[in-house]
Amino acid sequence: MSKIILDLCGGTASWSAPYKEAGYDVRNITLPEHDVREYEPPKNVYGILAAPPCTHFSGSGAMWWKAKDKDGRTLEDLTITTACLMLIVKCQPKFWALENPVGRLRRWIGQPRMYFNPCDYGDPYTKKTCLWGSFNEPVKNPVEPTEGSKLHLKYGGKSERTKMMRSITPRGFAEAFYKANK
Repeated sequence: MSKIILDLCGGTASWSAPYKEAGYDVRNITLPEHDVREYEPPKNVYGILAAPPCTHFSGSGAMWWKAKDKDGRTLEDLTITTACLMLIVKCQPKFWALENPVGRLRRWIGQPRMYFNPCDYGDPYTKKTCLWGSFNEPVKNPVEPTEGSKLHLKYGGKSERTKMMRSITPRGFAEAFYKANK
């Protein structure tokens, strides 16, 4: 029986890909097929990777925070983040991590355990990201960020494709995280 990894709000499943490639039983619990707020997990979950939506938390959208708080968008994403945390508590996995870009999520769930940029793990661009959780820190493999803030420059805008491209976990980080948390 292979170890179960829950990829909560995993979208493209880029973070959990190294686990799947290694033969783990990876379950991508993401909309529209699966809503973490309604998901009933299996027993014996080995690890949880959580990437709740960042649209209403990211620092890049700070100018709209007040409006998002007023119309309920922030609260909606907080219910998803809370559901991820509740699944973590319920499952008691060997390791867990919740990621989100630098922004205001720490206001509600505290200071992150660590920060990273993709260039810390071999991908030559920046996108400062926060990680909360109980996990072994991945070993860094830093490179020059020759592409700068690639996601901001290449994927600005509000389309669904843009949001998806910006949310993909960098391959270097995903592999390093897997090696540190097998």
